[in-house]
Amino acid sequence: MQTILIIGCIMMALAVAFGAFGAHALKKKLNADMMKVYETGVQYHIAHGLGILIVGTLGHSLTHSTLAVTAGWLLFAGIILFSGSLYVLSLTGVRKIGAITPLGGLAFIAGWIVLLVAIVQG
Repeated sequence: MQTILIIGCIMMALAVAFGAFGAHALKKKLNADMMKVYETGVQYHIAHGLGILIVGTLGHSLTHSTLAVTAGWLLFAGIILFSGSLYVLSLTGVRKIGAITPLGGLAFIAGWIVLLVAIVQG
């Protein structure tokens, strides 16, 4: 669980840094649509960074902690795929990158479902 908690802390630090970068450095460089895309990436990054911290904290009390670890890795993959693709899309304008975004969404959904299973199983 320590690794999951460390990843969660790193993801949260990066989310704050990316949010600040967007607010201060990108506001005048991106059009409104691309700024919205970037901000969506930051919002999901923050939400799921916190999710990773929740997984790491809950994992200590679950019998099936390997499921919790799996959930943490899925949420991490979701941040990389979902938020990462939105960051790249907004900064480059390459629309084909957007094809990766739904994979990140699926990883988020899978992560939350795996955590649910871990909690139900105790």
